[in-house]
Amino acid sequence: MKIPRLALFISLGFLSLLLLAMPLSAQENQTPPGTGNTPAISTNQTTPGAGNADAIKIALNSPLVQSAQEFLVKQTKQIQTASLRDATLDAINNRKTCIAHRVGVTDSQKQVILQQLLDAGLVDTADDSTFPGGLINGVFPPVLNDGTDCPQLPQPFFSAPGGSNNSHHAYPGGLPVHESFNNLSGLSLATNYRLIYGQSRSDGLPIINPSYRKKNSDIYISDDLLSAAPIWHDWAKPIVFQWKADGTEFQELNFGGNGKTDNYGATGDSKTGGHHIIGLAETIKRRLPPEFVITQASAHSAPTLGNEYKVVNWLRAAAILAQIDPVEQGYLFVDSQNRLRLPPVRQLGNGLSLTEANQTNLLAEYALHNLSDADFILTIPAVTIDQQLLSAIAPQFGYDPTDTTTYITKFRNPVLSYLSAERLLIIYGNKGLDGVIAEVSKLSQKKII
Repeated sequence: MKIPRLALFISLGFLSLLLLAMPLSAQENQTPPGTGNTPAISTNQTTPGAGNADAIKIALNSPLVQSAQEFLVKQTKQIQTASLRDATLDAINNRKTCIAHRVGVTDSQKQVILQQLLDAGLVDTADDSTFPGGLINGVFPPVLNDGTDCPQLPQPFFSAPGGSNNSHHAYPGGLPVHESFNNLSGLSLATNYRLIYGQSRSDGLPIINPSYRKKNSDIYISDDLLSAAPIWHDWAKPIVFQWKADGTEFQELNFGGNGKTDNYGATGDSKTGGHHIIGLAETIKRRLPPEFVITQASAHSAPTLGNEYKVVNWLRAAAILAQIDPVEQGYLFVDSQNRLRLPPVRQLGNGLSLTEANQTNLLAEYALHNLSDADFILTIPAVTIDQQLLSAIAPQFGYDPTDTTTYITKFRNPVLSYLSAERLLIIYGNKGLDGVIAEVSKLSQKKII
């Protein structure tokens, strides 16, 4: 019996801060084990973060953060597809940008949408009793002007962290720093693929050509997709990772699956960080092209090696948030077994149905975007190790690590926002603690800390 369309649609002791349990499909936001005890999680996530203004001030004055923001704007302006370029510029550089998927969404409509997610098995009912404010608050974090015709971000793109508490880029302005790296990583991966797989000699046979020129490549990989996808993938972090008064972050809800039977009813876990789903809802609501949205959706897992169901579920959940039929709009399609699958975009399916051969409709950009988002392997330990270093040297700069709020807001967060966790980790590896002290002293001399 064919499934109805509606059914388819529908460290560190006190320094460890808030350790958030993240799914395997969102490894970039995982907190490493052994980082110590954590304080009780605040239940007040129903209004915009009380610490957002402080984070904005730190990020606004950090040369590192502001240069990262300027770099992203410059990179975005080079996108050739006008609709994608304009939407991305609006998303990251317009302080008054309207959150499209939240326009006019009332409290009663939120309940209807949440029920659709529940009916579709795309949230875990157990989280309702453990997440601050319940599932409704995790799916719909507080924003400015909520329910109006122009709800707005609770903080600008440039002041958000790149990851959850104790995770990668977890400092004011870590988001644009993270995205700058991912932007270059995606474009570099595309260059490498063109160099190795897209060059030919005069008789047309492929060779590796170190003097590669993009315009002479035999293969097409879209720089537009790889430049914009990282930005949009993390665009919702200003909503999800708001700042509390003590300098720590809001907790993030993981959804996009029930965590148990997500693989078309079989065992599987597609729960992932809410920022991923919310960002997809925004690009779907803005009607950005399917090949782009699917590239964006592949950040936390490429749809390869048995993981297509994860990307499909994330698109399903996002489409419910956006109140858009994903099949009708071309973001998903129904295969001969009545399963939702990734659609054949570009020339996929021209002459051969990959899904009928039990394969995935795959563009190279999907996998390349996933690879470009993998710097968490280094950047998560950079934060956790640096927190131990900073607590050790804080007294030399007049800060008591046991005075948690003052320590975090006046020392830890500014130090990481101005210097970056990654820079300090590398300096420590080559110059030891004295090198870290010398680096932090630059901020002391300028009266930043």
